[in-house]
Amino acid sequence: MATAHRIPPAAQPELYRFKPLDFATLITYVAIAGFFAVAGELLAPFLRQITPSPAAASYAVNLLFYASVGILAFLAARKVVGRDVKVLATRPWFTLLMVPAAVIAMMILTAVVVALSGEAQTSQNQAGLQELAQQIPAWLMVPLLVVVGPFVEEYIFRHLLIGKLSRRVNIWICCALSVVLFAALHIVGQEAVTFTAMLPYLAMGATLVFVYVWTGKNLMFAYFVHAAKNLLAVVFIYAIPPEVFEQLQQIQP
Repeated sequence: MATAHRIPPAAQPELYRFKPLDFATLITYVAIAGFFAVAGELLAPFLRQITPSPAAASYAVNLLFYASVGILAFLAARKVVGRDVKVLATRPWFTLLMVPAAVIAMMILTAVVVALSGEAQTSQNQAGLQELAQQIPAWLMVPLLVVVGPFVEEYIFRHLLIGKLSRRVNIWICCALSVVLFAALHIVGQEAVTFTAMLPYLAMGATLVFVYVWTGKNLMFAYFVHAAKNLLAVVFIYAIPPEVFEQLQQIQP
């Protein structure tokens, strides 16, 4: 996309240097995620006492986690966000066409890799979202899954792991790390970390890495693709009755 924007990343190298706030955000992300992964079961009884249901407790924990990290991430990347929005605004047609095209490509790639594995199944992460959706209204889920969550993940796995780390490490190594760590994040602590379980998230991560690099490390374009994919998933979850989901889960290729 070298000719599709007017402000190439190379013209602003200071935006891709690690800063103290980047490290603070990353440490906060890892610390909170690690804390709940290790002590989550111990905290569960306490959370159930102060919330009306396990679903409400799960939602509150995730919202607190992503909101706190999201504020730090936005402050750390605000200059990149501003620049990338301006870049996309110079070619609005590109964004309007390519965001849905990237989402469709992501869905096709995911379907292909899962079908080739021959072991299609609903991950615990997906099952957890479906269960959460039965008790949490959509207007509360959208800010978490569509607005804040995707931004935090794109900041961590694309902007830091590729945009900034690639100044010191080969970019292809950074891309591989981004894909693998992104996939592992979505299943670790919930189910066995196996190649089959990671396949859908590997496909999603690979697509997001591709669009990020292809657009000249445009954080906001990758974010819009990620957010659009999650919005589609939210609509799908709330539009289809739970009993239909159960039937779909029993269908094997």
